[in-house]
Amino acid sequence: MIRVTILYPNSEGATFDMAYYTSRHMPLLKQRCGAACSSIAADQGIAGGAPGSKPAYIAIGYATFESAGAFEKAFAPHAQEILADVPNYTNVRPVIQISEIKL
Repeated sequence: MIRVTILYPNSEGATFDMAYYTSRHMPLLKQRCGAACSSIAADQGIAGGAPGSKPAYIAIGYATFESAGAFEKAFAPHAQEILADVPNYTNVRPVIQISEIKL
């Protein structure tokens, strides 16, 4: 099982519409990837590790797939549409990581 993590770094002037992300964008990803995507989730950054510090990421999205190959096969046909939606909720360039789930 793998997790696709989409990190949105926090920086001066960064904007992020969590309501749009959770009600439109992530459901779009899940719908287009179909049964290959077993789950989606989202976190909104509220603070950093040190008291009073800002979060390193303003938001983080997650999508779970059986394998990296399953993700690529499901995402690729819809990549253009899904990526074109990004400016509708943020001005941040996301950082993507694919990880093998161990726990």
